[in-house]
Amino acid sequence: MTAVADTPTPDWKDLPVTVAGLGISGVPAARVLHGLGARVTVVEGGTGPRQQAQAAELRGLGVSVRLGDGESLPEGTRLVVTTPGWPPHSSLFAAAEAAGVQVWGDVELAWRLRAPLVSTGEPAPWLAVTGTNGKTTTVQMLASILEAAGRRSAAVGNVGVSVLDAVLAEEPYEVLAVELSSYQLHWAPSLRPHSAVVLNIAADHLDWHGSMDAYAADKGRIYEGNRVACVYNTADPATEELVRAADVEEGCRAVGFTLGAPTVSQLGVVDGLLVDRAFIDDRHRAAAELAAVGDVQPSAPHNIADALAAAALARAYGVEPRAVRDGLRAFRPDAHRIARVTEVDGVVYIDDSKATNPHAAAASLAAYQSVVWIAGGLAKGADLDALVAGAASRLRGAVLLGADRALIRAALARHAPEVPVIELPDGQTGAPAMDAAVRAAAGLARPGDTVLLAPACASMDMFTNYGERGDLFAAAALALAERGPA
Repeated sequence: MTAVADTPTPDWKDLPVTVAGLGISGVPAARVLHGLGARVTVVEGGTGPRQQAQAAELRGLGVSVRLGDGESLPEGTRLVVTTPGWPPHSSLFAAAEAAGVQVWGDVELAWRLRAPLVSTGEPAPWLAVTGTNGKTTTVQMLASILEAAGRRSAAVGNVGVSVLDAVLAEEPYEVLAVELSSYQLHWAPSLRPHSAVVLNIAADHLDWHGSMDAYAADKGRIYEGNRVACVYNTADPATEELVRAADVEEGCRAVGFTLGAPTVSQLGVVDGLLVDRAFIDDRHRAAAELAAVGDVQPSAPHNIADALAAAALARAYGVEPRAVRDGLRAFRPDAHRIARVTEVDGVVYIDDSKATNPHAAAASLAAYQSVVWIAGGLAKGADLDALVAGAASRLRGAVLLGADRALIRAALARHAPEVPVIELPDGQTGAPAMDAAVRAAAGLARPGDTVLLAPACASMDMFTNYGERGDLFAAAALALAERGPA
C-alpha cells in the first residue's frame, strides 16, 4: 500500500482521514477534505458551546465529529491532519506513529493542494514569515506592499485567515504573504517557499516544543527549499545560523536586515531612509531608497525592523521601490500593538497588550525614554531578569498585576531597586483591575512619560485574552482623560 506521504496529491476518494481539532484551521480542513471525497473524522478534546456549534456545522455536511476524546486514533485512519495547537507529544500522534500514519498540518495540506495559476502554469508563490515576535505586523506590511504593487495578494496563515481557504479561492491569488507559527512549521515537511524570513528567536512555547533547540529548528524549517532569498535579522545571530543550516535551491541568497547602515546584500537605515543594498544591480557601490522612517507608523525600532523584513521579501519577489513606500504608508497595525490611546496632562498612554512574552515587551520598552510600566499575568515559565535589566534605565515606575507579578517584582528588586513599584492585590479581574492599574500608573507618571501596557505575560489569569486586556486599558485611559487623575 502506497503511503499517503509519498504521493503529492493522494487519491482522496474514500480515504480515511482524521482531523485533530476544530477551530480556525480544523473546520476548513475538514470541510475541504470532505469536499475532496475523503471519509473525515474530526477528534476534539473540548465539549464547550463553541465546539458543539462547529461540530453541528460539520455533521450537517456529513463529517463525523468526536467530541471529548482527542487522544485515541480512529480505526482505519490513513492520514492525520492536525490543527496548530496540538503538541507533538499528544497520545493521538503517538498512536499514528505506531500505526505508520503520516501527520500533516493544515499548512502542509494547503501546500499540496495548491492549483497552478493560468498566467504562469505554477501555483502562487509563498512569501513566508515566522519569528517569536512581529510576525503579524510583518506579514500585513508585506501584503500592503504587494497590494500597492498591483498584485492580487492576501495576508494568510497564522494571521487568522485559513491558508487552505486562500489556496482554494475561486479567484486565485498571484502571491501569498504567509504567517507561519512554529507549530505550523513543525507539521509542514514539504513546504518550499519562494522566499522567507525568521524575524527573531527568543524562548517561547518551550512546553510545546520541549527545548529551545527544537523550537529554533522548527522555525528554521521555513528556509528549506527557498528559491530566491532567505532573509535574516543581523541583530539576532540565531536567525543567520538557521539560514546557514538550510538546504535551499541553487542561487538562493542570504539577505540581512539591520537598523543600521546596510552592507552588501542587506537592507537597512541611512539618514532616516529605508534602503536596499541587496536587490539592485550595483549593490557593491549603491543603495536604492525604499521609504522614509516616517512612512512607518508607529516608527518604533521593532516596527522599522519589521518593515525592512517585509520590504526584503517584497523586493525578492520583484516589487519596485515605490510600491514598498506606498505600501508602508498605507499600512496600519492591528489593535493592541504599540497603539497610542490618549494623552493626559502630558503623559501618553500606549496599549501594547500583544506583548505577551519578555522579548516582545523588551522591544516595546525600548521605544520610549521614560516609562511607567504596567506588567504581569501568566509568565509561562519565562525568565524576566534580562528584560528588567535591559529596561531599568527607562523605568519611572511599575504597576504589577496578575498571577506571576511576584516574578517581575523580584527582577525589579534585583536590577532596578530604585524604581517605585505598585502591586495590585489578588481578587480583582477584568475592568476593575485594569482601571486600578491605570490610575496607579497615572499617579507615578510625570509630564513627558509614557504609561505603557506591555505585560510580558499572557492574559488568561485575569482577562479573556490579550485583546480584552488592551481594550480595558484603553477604556480606563480614555476615562481618565475625561475625568482627570484622582
